[in-house]
Amino acid sequence: MFQNKDLMPDLKGAAAPVFILVRPQMAENMGMAARAMMNCGLYQMRIVAPRDNPKCEKALRASSGADEILLNARGFDSLEEACSDLTCLFATTARIRDMVKPVYTAESAVPRLAEQLEKGGRPGILFGPERTGLENDEVAFTDGIIEIPLNPEHTSLNLSQAVLLVGYECFKGLLLKRISVAHETDVPATKSEMDMFLTHLETLLQERDYFKIADKKPRMLRNLTNIFTRNALTAQEIRTLHGVLNALTRSIKK
Repeated sequence: MFQNKDLMPDLKGAAAPVFILVRPQMAENMGMAARAMMNCGLYQMRIVAPRDNPKCEKALRASSGADEILLNARGFDSLEEACSDLTCLFATTARIRDMVKPVYTAESAVPRLAEQLEKGGRPGILFGPERTGLENDEVAFTDGIIEIPLNPEHTSLNLSQAVLLVGYECFKGLLLKRISVAHETDVPATKSEMDMFLTHLETLLQERDYFKIADKKPRMLRNLTNIFTRNALTAQEIRTLHGVLNALTRSIKK
């Protein structure tokens, strides 16, 4: 705890990850998540398809003074919209998934977040709904998984507890070190750019009858998504891949 506020860095203007709450179910949990974020100097909250109004009285009261985070939180109807401008995305999850993804603790994910911020990127961290957690397709959309090691006999966390544990590691590893953002030429690709490439790839594969068994197509697409999302591609590399696909298409048409 900082006893002298003059020593506290300017957190509102600091480079920091975006925290995204996906389909949160209770106003109070959104409020307590905002409180946890402000405890850790994190101010960028996004909310996807909430069941309750994040700006209602219950949420604001539960935020315990972190009203501005809720009032300034950006709302979205879909995960794709919420993450379109992000360059790196982590999913917080406790369940083992049937997919190949890098797995980090909250602390070990910090260097990856720092790398993105230093390159001028914008990383984000997903938190799923309280009852069910994130769906497999949502996890596949991300670049890695953050797990919080806990007593294996009881790993359940409230949404705000998960936000606080991850947020505190971000506070220690990023904000207190005053990350300086240097805009370099190798800017990471945004999720929107990655999604456009994957759509381009799916369209061409569909035209070439790659998905011969319709029931297996979702699993195949999820595997392809994992292959590309775990490699931290830059915007330039995405443009190069579009060019490769276009060149291959021209060759086929000849």
